[in-house]
Amino acid sequence: MDCGHVSLEESDKLKSPLLPVVHNINEEPHEQQTVGQHLQTIFTPKNCYIALGPLLCAVVCLCVRLGGDDKTTARNMLGVLVWIFAWWLTEAVPMPITSMSPLFLFPLFGITSADDVAISYMDDVIALVLGSFILALAVEHYNIHRRLALNITLVFCVEPLNAPLLLLGICATTAFVSMWMHNVAAVVMMMPVATGILQRLPSSSSSTEMVPPAVGKFCQAMVLGVIYSAAVGGMSTLTGTGVNLILVGMWKSYFPEADPISFSQWFFFGFPLALCIFVTLWGILCVMYCPNGSGKALSPYLHKSHLKRELEMLGPMSFSEKMVLSVFGGLVVLWMTRNITEDIPGWGCIFDGRAGDGTVSVMMAALLFIIPNNIKKGEKLMDWDKCKKLPWNIVLLLGAGFAIADGVRTSGLAEVLSKGLVFLETAPYWAIAPTVCLIAATITEFTSNNATTTLLVPLLIEIAKTMRIHPLLLMVPGAIGAQFAFLLPTGTPSNIVGFTTGHIEIKDMIKTGLALKIAGTAFLSVLMPTLGAYIFASKAGV
Repeated sequence: MDCGHVSLEESDKLKSPLLPVVHNINEEPHEQQTVGQHLQTIFTPKNCYIALGPLLCAVVCLCVRLGGDDKTTARNMLGVLVWIFAWWLTEAVPMPITSMSPLFLFPLFGITSADDVAISYMDDVIALVLGSFILALAVEHYNIHRRLALNITLVFCVEPLNAPLLLLGICATTAFVSMWMHNVAAVVMMMPVATGILQRLPSSSSSTEMVPPAVGKFCQAMVLGVIYSAAVGGMSTLTGTGVNLILVGMWKSYFPEADPISFSQWFFFGFPLALCIFVTLWGILCVMYCPNGSGKALSPYLHKSHLKRELEMLGPMSFSEKMVLSVFGGLVVLWMTRNITEDIPGWGCIFDGRAGDGTVSVMMAALLFIIPNNIKKGEKLMDWDKCKKLPWNIVLLLGAGFAIADGVRTSGLAEVLSKGLVFLETAPYWAIAPTVCLIAATITEFTSNNATTTLLVPLLIEIAKTMRIHPLLLMVPGAIGAQFAFLLPTGTPSNIVGFTTGHIEIKDMIKTGLALKIAGTAFLSVLMPTLGAYIFASKAGV
C-alpha cells in the first residue's frame, strides 16, 4: 500500500498559494503607502470628533475651577456635559449611543450611582411616550391618518377653489395630528398627503407650459405650513413633543413634593398658546404666499373629485380602524380627566394619585394587543412585529435629558452656572419671559430642541429660586422657546423633511420663520404672566 506517499510534484502543488501572488517591484514605497493609508483611516474627521468629546472633558476637569474643593463634582459634571454635547452636536457617535453615555460616565466620574442614573431612563414620562408611540404606530398601520387627512381636506376644498382655505385644512390637520404624536412622526405622515396634492400642480422644471407664479408660491406655503403646523400643534399637549415631556420630567425631579404637571393642566395653557401662534402662522403664509387670484390659478389642477377618488380607494372604515380610534379616543378622555380642577377632582383621586398619565398610556396600548382585528383568526390589532419601528432613539434621548438634569442638580452645577444669568434677577418679570424665550429660541437653531431644554431649564430653576418666583414661570418660557426652531433646515428633523421636498429654500424658512418666532415670543410674553400664572402658580409643594 502506497496511500501515505506524496510525490514531489504533488508536494509542490500543496505548498503553492491558493491565489496568485503579485510581486511589487517597489516593495519599500508600497509599505510606506500602506502606513499612510492606515493613518488616513485612523485620522478621519469622524474619529477626530469622537476624540473631541473626552479631550474637552479632560480639559475641563484639569483646567476649569468652579470654586473650592467642594465643587469637584460640579466640575466633573461640566466636563461630562461638554463630552455629551460634543458628541451630540458632531454626531460622531450615533445619537442613541450618546444618549446612553450617562449610564457609564456618571458613575465613573463620581456624579451619581449606577442605580440612580438608570432610574431616569424609565419613569412615568417614558411610559407615557412608549404608550403613545405604540398607538401612533397602530394609527399609521391602519392608514387612519391618511383617511383623516383626506376627509378634512375634502371639507376645505370648496368650489370655486379657495387657496387660503385649502391651506388652512392641511395645516389644521397637521397640527391636530401633531397634538397626539411626535412632531417628526406627524410631518412624516402628513408630508406625503401635502405632496400628493402638489403633484397635481405643474412644475416649472418638468412642464413645458408657462407655470403661474401663484402655483409655485402655493407649493412653498403648503410645505412650510406642514412643518411649522406640526411644531405649533406639538406645543399644545404633553405628548406632542419631547420638550414638553422633558419639562414635566424635570419638574418632577427637582420638586418631587409638588403636584405633577398633568396632561389636562398643560393642555389648558398650551392649546390657547398654540392656537394663537397657529392663526398667526396661517395669516403669515396667506399674506406671503397666497396672493389674490391663487384659487383661480390652482383650480384647473385641483378638484374635489381627485380627493374623493383617493378616499374611495381606501374603502369603508374597517372594524380594526374603528377599534383603534376607540382606544385612542378613550386614552385622550382618560388623559383629560385624570386631574380636572382643584374643586372637581378627576378619576386619579380614586387611586390616591398613584396612577399617572403614563399608567393609562401603557394600559390603553396594551388593549391593542388584546382586541382582535377581525381580519384573520387569532390576530390582534397589534403585535410586537409591528412595534419594531418604535423610535427608541427618542426614548433614550428623553432618558438622557432626565439623567443630565438630575446630574446638573445633584452635583451643584446648576447653582454655579445660574450665576452667569444673574442679570435676569434684577429685571422685571414682564421682561424676563421674552428674554428667556429668545435665548432658548436662539440656541435651539444650532442644537436640538431637547438638548436646549436639558441645558437651559435647570439654570432657570436656580434663577427662579433666587428671584423667589414660581419656577414654572421661567421653565415654561424656556421650554416653549426651545421649540421655536423655525429658521434653519437643521433646526429639527421636521424641517429637514420639508426641505428635502425641493419646494422650499433656506431664505423661505428664514423669511417665514423669523416672523413666526417674533409672534410666538410676543404671545408667550402675554399669556405666561396671565393664563400661565393662573394655571401653574397654584401648584403646591414649591
